[in-house]
Amino acid sequence: MIEVISGSFSDNKLCEPIFKIRRTVFVEEQQVDEAEEFDEFENSSIHYLGLINGTPAGTARWRITSNGIKLERFAVLKEFRNKGVAAAILNKVISDTVRPGVKLYMHAQLTAQGFYEKYGFVTEGSIFEECGILHYKMHLAV
Repeated sequence: MIEVISGSFSDNKLCEPIFKIRRTVFVEEQQVDEAEEFDEFENSSIHYLGLINGTPAGTARWRITSNGIKLERFAVLKEFRNKGVAAAILNKVISDTVRPGVKLYMHAQLTAQGFYEKYGFVTEGSIFEECGILHYKMHLAV
């Protein structure tokens, strides 16, 4: 069973497993600099934790920017990929954030572009590099 919970940075029970997942996926697997991964927006973001049968499996966060609501830091541990965790997290984030007149957008890794397109996101602009990884800016078409 997949469960998705959310909360703030101050919730240590939530953030400890979230940061462990992000460290594993981004810092260790993708070689993102830890200083880039863990940033000044942790406190102002809403964090999500996806659990499979109670075991931490994936994460994401969102925050308000001058351009709308930015969805960020989607990560699923390797052993839980392709089991519906990312979809459950994305669906929960969308249901929590979608509002009339507010743009939902993200910087999606090139390898995840097709996944986000399945959920209504469209590519905007040219490909760019962020933390040494190719990305597209994408927004939810509503």
